[in-house]
Parts: sequence; C-alpha cells; structure tokens
Amino acid sequence: MKNDTLVNHPPAVLMPADDRPLVAPIYQSVKFSFDDTGETLRYLRGEREGFFYSRSSNPTLKQLQLLLAQLQGRDDCLLTASGVATLAVTLLSLCKQGDHVLAFVESYGPTRYIVQHLLAKFGVAHTLVSIEDLGGIERVLRNVPTRVVVFESPTNPVTKIADIEHLTAHARRAGAVTVLDNTFAGFHNHGAYDIDIFLHSLTKYASGHGDVMGGAIIARSELIAAMRKDIVSMGPTLDPHAAFLIQRGMRTYFLRYERQCANALACSQFLKSHPRVNCVHYPGLDTHPQHALARRQMRDFGAVVTVELDGGFEQGARFAEALQFFSISASVGSAESLVMPPQLLAGNEYTPEQRAASLIGRGTVRLSIGLEDAADLVQDLGQALDKAYI
Repeated sequence: MKNDTLVNHPPAVLMPADDRPLVAPIYQSVKFSFDDTGETLRYLRGEREGFFYSRSSNPTLKQLQLLLAQLQGRDDCLLTASGVATLAVTLLSLCKQGDHVLAFVESYGPTRYIVQHLLAKFGVAHTLVSIEDLGGIERVLRNVPTRVVVFESPTNPVTKIADIEHLTAHARRAGAVTVLDNTFAGFHNHGAYDIDIFLHSLTKYASGHGDVMGGAIIARSELIAAMRKDIVSMGPTLDPHAAFLIQRGMRTYFLRYERQCANALACSQFLKSHPRVNCVHYPGLDTHPQHALARRQMRDFGAVVTVELDGGFEQGARFAEALQFFSISASVGSAESLVMPPQLLAGNEYTPEQRAASLIGRGTVRLSIGLEDAADLVQDLGQALDKAYI
C-alpha cells in the first residue's frame, strides 16, 4: 500500500468486546459500509439494524434520540438542526392542500409565521385563537375539520398555561393531531398527557450552554415512521458533533433546570413586590391566573419570568441595559441569564385584537433565568430598576 492510499485507508482500531468507553464516541462520518451488497440491501429494506448514510441515521444521533424519547415517555424521536426546523418539517409532513390548522395567538413568532405564511402557500388554512379561549377552541374543532392543533405551554413570552386535558380531549374527538412545543416545560413535563407529538428546541435547556443548536420531534413509533421519509428527504439532519454536545449537556439537565427554576421563583417574588413592576408573568406565583392549572400539570414552573414595567419602551430598554448579569440576547435556557427588552418583543404582525390577547405591551420584558446566585440576580434586578427610572 502506497502512502497516498494509506492516508485514505488508515489502520483500523477496534475496541475489545469487554472494553468500552464511558462516553460514547462521536461518529463524525457521513457514510457507513456493510461487508457486502446483500447486507446493504437488507438494511435498506428494514430487515436488519445498522447505519448507511448519516442523513437517515447515525449512531451518535441514535443515542440522543433514544434518551430524549424515553425522558418524554414516548417510543421514538427524530433530530433536526434547529428547533424551528422541527416545527417546519413536522407541519409540512402532516399537512396537505385543503387541510386546516388550529394555532394560537400566544405562540412563538416562527410558529405563527410557518402556519400563516409557509403552510398558506401550499393551500393549508388556519385559525388563530387565544390559548385561554376554551370556548373558541371547542367551536373551531366542532365546526371546522382540523388536521393539526399546534400549541405551547408555557407560552412565549408571557407564560400562559394551556389546559392540556381540555385541548387534547377536543382535538382527539375531532380527529386532529396534537403537536406541543414543549421547549419551555422540558422533557420531564407533560408526558402523561394525550399528546401526539412533542417538539423541543434542543438549543435551549437540553444543550444548556448556548453553544449548539438542535431540535427534537418525539412521538409514538408509528407516527415517527409515517413522517420519517418526508422529514429525512427534507434534509434538516443534526450534525453528529452537535448531537454529542447536546448529549453532554443532558448529563446536567435536571441539576440545571432545578436551579434555574429556584432562581426564577426568587426573582419573580422580588419583582412582584417592586412598585415599578405592573405585572409579573410566572406560573410559580400564586398571583398567576393559571397557577393552579400549572401546579396540576407540571412538576415545576420553568425558568422564564416576564414582567410588565411601568412606563414603556424607554424604561424597558434602560432596565435591560442597566442589568449586569443579564445579557441582551435571544433564546432561553442558557447557563447565563438573558433579557429581551420590549423593542425585541414587539410582535408587529399582530392585529390590535391579537396584541391584546397576547398580553405583550410596551413595557414587556422577558427574563431567562440562569445559574447565577439567586441573591446576585435579585440585587441586579433591583439596581437596574432603580436606574431605569432615574
């Protein structure tokens, strides 16, 4: 073998059967090979286990898929390169021309965009109602044949809580598929409910460190099987190295989430008592209008605290800029705390009626609470509020 050949066919290193790495390796390979054509064809026909092309399946991704599916209490999982990709490919796979989707005013902006613009281009109709409008949900599902109900709980950014039992019961009666963006609540919440498909942005609490993007689609095996070819053909595959980093982040998932929730409760209790704060949106507070519902549905209340400040845009921006331990940035779920001032939450695409239902006002500020010391965060919030109103 000449050196030109050797560098493309290096010596193989095989692990003995009784010698295993404690951390699974990264299979940073696009292609895998069987010993012969017959075994390759058996794999392609689904007659044996294995891997052939990483857009379809990869060992590093497989480990993460199995973990996330088990945590959410479902059979199977598909991974994508971002959280938004899970929304797009799931809805494109489920819907066809002439279908109808029920979505909600309070939903994440890209979710509304996909429903209102992307699906609309392919002849999929939609209705938007408030997640709190239980009568409206019933009327739509009773009167309009609906293919998909897509929602989130808690909602982004004002942490409204969906009545999951009510919503899923009426969706099931209407024959609609329920899709829950469960990112804010996490893998340990809502698995006991009759939800068909869970979506997660792995960029947030799964990764936990703000350095990698990804998404997960989690469902019963038959639903994943029905969507798999569509989604694989659209090509949103997660990179193996990104999957490895997310898998590493998941080792501290529960420790981080528990600390962030405790910090969020401490921050929300402080903010609730401040004279310049008109309203605090946090399901863990007994003043939250859906606190009892959140307590019934969830093990904890999340790490997003949204406030309505006295004043408006100017005070919101001054508050955000005065914070020392909160960075002005998108996303949630990182180890460090983040803030979104009202100018970045404006929701300019809302009608006046939708804006009123969204509860996003001129003084709305979203806080994603991190892992810092709770007393430091509370002190920082206090000094920033003081500076915002000088």
